[in-house]
Amino acid sequence: MAYFINDDCISCGACVPECPVSCIAEGSPIYVIDGDVCIDCGVCVSSCPVDAIKEK
Repeated sequence: MAYFINDDCISCGACVPECPVSCIAEGSPIYVIDGDVCIDCGVCVSSCPVDAIKEK
């Protein structure tokens, strides 16, 4: 089950360098996770300072 970024995202980008498969991209207005590429590792969850990344 892939992760997603909710509206609590502050677009800080802290999650981007943590993703081992580069599935996080800057969207408008918040970052987005490509669910087809996400490997469900959860590394991005712990890097988010506002707890905006959740499991689908």
